Amino acid sequence: MKKLYISKDADPRLTAYLESLGYTLQYIHSQGIVDNAIASHPDIFLCKMGVAQDAPVYFAEEKDLGADYPAEAAFNAACTGKYFIHNLSCTGEKLLCAAKAMGMELIDVKQGYTKCSVVIVDENAIITYDAGIVRACRQYPELQVLQVSPGFVRLDGYDTGFIGGASGRVGDEIIFHGDLFAHPDFQRIVAFIEKRGLTCRWFPEFKLTDIGSIL
Repeated sequence: MKKLYISKDADPRLTAYLESLGYTLQYIHSQGIVDNAIASHPDIFLCKMGVAQDAPVYFAEEKDLGADYPAEAAFNAACTGKYFIHNLSCTGEKLLCAAKAMGMELIDVKQGYTKCSVVIVDENAIITYDAGIVRACRQYPELQVLQVSPGFVRLDGYDTGFIGGASGRVGDEIIFHGDLFAHPDFQRIVAFIEKRGLTCRWFPEFKLTDIGSIL
């Protein structure tokens, strides 16, 4: 069964498209565990350990998280399959143990909301606005990093959302939840993705919006 985890607040145009591709959608929704603005975000409650369709998925239990940062970011690691990128001081213990057991290269960054901040393109390529993540990842020559402008992503309850949280890799597509064309780095983003043999999909009918990733 092909399954994707997605926010209950995802736009129906996105969910209809994903279902048309043959995916079963598992909607995420919680109350009283983390901040309400991210209470339905998949990348808060689970971590997919790579871009492969069959990559393991690890789920946080309520005791693994907290209502405030950094506790609520314990499972918000960005995993390409080869690299595990997170603020390792706040990574959930069972998630960190899993990454080590899988032999993933651990990259320590200051940003706890790492998956929110990162578009995972493939095992060796990511997109992020976060300068600290860029600096850390560029120490690994095989890991290609496209740095884009911060902002231009909606997240209700916050001044801005994050581009990683407004996206996800589905098969050979990088799908953006909203109008990627309105982002000032649109052309660079598309070129970076297409250079790796992948395609982009976005929805011009509504603003690019952070929904906690498509996982």
